[in-house]
Amino acid sequence: MGEFRPVPEVLVYLAGSWRVQRSVRDRASGDEGRFDGITVFSALKEGGPGHDGLLHEESGAFVWLGVARPAERTLRFLPGPTPGTADVRFADGRPFHDLDLTSGRHIADHPCAADLYRGEFTVRDTDHWRTVWRVAGPSKDLLLTTDYVRVG
Repeated sequence: MGEFRPVPEVLVYLAGSWRVQRSVRDRASGDEGRFDGITVFSALKEGGPGHDGLLHEESGAFVWLGVARPAERTLRFLPGPTPGTADVRFADGRPFHDLDLTSGRHIADHPCAADLYRGEFTVRDTDHWRTVWRVAGPSKDLLLTTDYVRVG
């Protein structure tokens, strides 16, 4: 993907509902899975006036080795340290990664025990963005590609 769309304010851009399609590939075994669902970014009242963020709620079905299971996750996107950026946290408040889409593209790392999660975030236009997470560690070699399409 050669061209990226700059996003001056990531929290404004993400607000709303997105259709989500994620492919998951285990690069060691060759196994593949798929998640299909919806992600809703809704107002999160935290930190007082002018410091609100977004609650990220994702739900859908994950198919792995032919077996479909319900799947969901919740994240918090808080205002970042510089205008237009976000501080992404797990539902329990633990830090996950930073997010700065002011250039339309961002790389973020998240160390997790012996594994390293490296995410690349790219914005195509007002209604399409993508994340690609590469997970590497002693027992993991995964590639997770997620496409988001704005609903409505």
